[in-house]
Amino acid sequence: MALTAAGILRIEDIVVPSMKRFSVLLIALALAVVMAPEAAAYPLPGQVTGDVGVHDPSMVKRPDGSYLVAHTGNDIALKTSTDRTAFRNAGSVFPGGASWTSTYTGGSRNLWAPDISYRNGQYWLYYAASTFGSNRSAIFLATSTSGNSGTWTNRGLVVESRTSDNFNAIDPDLVVDDQGRWWLSFGSFWSGIKLIALNPSTGLRSDTTMRSIAGRGGGAIEAPNIVKRGSYYYLFVSFDLCCRGASSTYRVMVGRSSSVTGPYADRNGVAMTSGGGTEILAGQGSVHGPGHQDVLADNDGDVLTYHYYANNGASLLGINLLAFDSAGWPYLH
Repeated sequence: MALTAAGILRIEDIVVPSMKRFSVLLIALALAVVMAPEAAAYPLPGQVTGDVGVHDPSMVKRPDGSYLVAHTGNDIALKTSTDRTAFRNAGSVFPGGASWTSTYTGGSRNLWAPDISYRNGQYWLYYAASTFGSNRSAIFLATSTSGNSGTWTNRGLVVESRTSDNFNAIDPDLVVDDQGRWWLSFGSFWSGIKLIALNPSTGLRSDTTMRSIAGRGGGAIEAPNIVKRGSYYYLFVSFDLCCRGASSTYRVMVGRSSSVTGPYADRNGVAMTSGGGTEILAGQGSVHGPGHQDVLADNDGDVLTYHYYANNGASLLGINLLAFDSAGWPYLH
């Protein structure tokens, strides 16, 4: 410390060094904020263990409280879990093959995007047969009283598309409305997401009407999933590109409507038939291209099941809880 000639301590000898130290601290703090890793926009997938390699998963809760997952794979792959955390392989829906699909698959046994539910004492499984990039596609129905591998009965063709059509009959999803009417949404690229009515007794198509409920002008939209919560039907879809490993850009979008047949709009009021959709999940860090979502009502709330890609390109099961904010819009936690 310096003193004046009179031996008095100067105020600047105290204040100036203190201000300098304070400035240094502010600069260091600012640098730390700038250089800190970007905060995650969405929660990471919840913990799952065991056989968790899946693509296009759909999950149902069984009467005994356990879980059954169906997903894309040869003859439609199955997995089971007793606690929604540890999963194990459980064979396939059609271990002997599904010869009736070969017209659409070019002979491949790989069947796509099943939607599984449990209603009226049996399991209902809608699934697609196609080849990548083609809209020569079909959606079929199978039923089973147990859901176990090899117990499924083919119930036939529900809807098909040809190369001359402006839609693609893949990615089926069943919803039952408040009046007990059955509907099947489906679609991928082309003119977007479609909705048809089903006969509740057979699960097959009941009329020739086909409604358009979402689209991006031919852009990348697929994997519809409709659920009713409160006063609204929520339409979840996947935007952008799947099936490219860690380069996948899939993301989960949502809109809602007071009617199951639409019109659906996003949080900003943009119609989903005009490209609207509110994002609720996208890739971040080592989670790439999350999508092909499926909502399940469980004891601890709604659960969103989906697939995502790891850095090595593996397609894995993602599970998060789903809640709704004060305005009635869904978010993950």
